[in-house]
Amino acid sequence: MTMPRAAAPLDTHLLRVLCTLMAERSVSRTAIKLNQSQPAVSNALKRLREIFDDPLFSVDKGRLIPSERAFDLHERARSALAEIDGMFSAPKQFNPARAQLTFRVGSPDFLSVVFLARVVERLRREAPHVHLSVHALGPDFDYQRALADGELDVVIGNWPEPPGNLHLAMLMEDEIVCVVGRNHPFARKGLTAEEYLRAAHIVPMPYSVAHRGVVETHLASMKLSRNAAVVLPYFGMAMHLLPGTDLVFTTSRHFAEHFAAYLPLAVLPAPFDFPRMRFYLLWHERTHHVESHRWMRELLGAVGRQQLAG
Repeated sequence: MTMPRAAAPLDTHLLRVLCTLMAERSVSRTAIKLNQSQPAVSNALKRLREIFDDPLFSVDKGRLIPSERAFDLHERARSALAEIDGMFSAPKQFNPARAQLTFRVGSPDFLSVVFLARVVERLRREAPHVHLSVHALGPDFDYQRALADGELDVVIGNWPEPPGNLHLAMLMEDEIVCVVGRNHPFARKGLTAEEYLRAAHIVPMPYSVAHRGVVETHLASMKLSRNAAVVLPYFGMAMHLLPGTDLVFTTSRHFAEHFAAYLPLAVLPAPFDFPRMRFYLLWHERTHHVESHRWMRELLGAVGRQQLAG
């Protein structure tokens, strides 16, 4: 029988237990993360089951499997906790020179070299006590969940269609080019669309299962595909495989020119009218109004504009 609301007190501790159980799918790991004993977490779960008149979790091979009710409650609990935490946020003005905190940024590796180096330079100069933790995005990493759960504060990416459930700002955009080894026949004469489709390509793995890259999306719209001779987990590896081979790599101009400055590479115009590669900042509602996070997003945007200006 469902308990009357007045007889079913629900405090923030129970909400945090629910959210952590959803993230960890384990009573023992939840206890460790919340610095609680396992019996305390088990007792909290028992109270949650009584309050909501639902088992919330079942156990399969030692892992907690949430019920549909648990999924629904999780979204509401996260929103409620974000509102409550915001009530107790100190309304102090953010001072980057004195701040001591960590910003967690998710980024594909093709931005790490040419973009994040400038970000780090600005941070060390303007906020010397602030730490930066960069998480490499990959197809097995759920960046939307990480933003919602606080594992990441902001994500940088170049989705053709960014997800609509997150806050978004365009960071910068760049031309798509082809890169080959300096001794490749294409280096002297360029390449046609037909030659591009026949060529052997280095293709990076997508860093999001749900979103194909700009190149694949554009080719697919014309019912075309390229020969992915070598598939790599990281963009940066591709540049080192081009010299001395017949391979072609398609990427953004800033990324290509960075490596062409010290590797024997040639940067060529792409033979297709690919759309410009747009890079976005994405963040969750939980940090939208936090002054320190607004400052960090503004810094990232300023660096993006600086990079476009050269």
